[in-house]
Amino acid sequence: MTLSPISYVFDEPSFEEPWHAQLFALTVSLNEAGHFRWSDWANAFGAKLKEHGVSKDLNGGEDYFIAWLAALEGFLVERNLGEAETLKELKQAWTQAYLTTPHGAPVSI
Repeated sequence: MTLSPISYVFDEPSFEEPWHAQLFALTVSLNEAGHFRWSDWANAFGAKLKEHGVSKDLNGGEDYFIAWLAALEGFLVERNLGEAETLKELKQAWTQAYLTTPHGAPVSI
């Protein structure tokens, strides 16, 4: 008996925005590097989703990844993998770079 490989066809992208994919990949990379167990991350992220969902209904898109980012930032600080002030400064620098970069040009700080 020969098994044929499964073929997947995706009509829609897996992530709505490039930063969603990058955030997901960063989190997976940190996990695979042994910085935390996935179950610990899932608990932290679940708590952040619950917190964000108290004030509004989550639609599973942008708000999902905003909660993901908030959870990851807190998680990194909690585990001494990052400092809150440094993360804040980087976020401000990226925001400024994004707002001043011409449309279509790569954003960099």
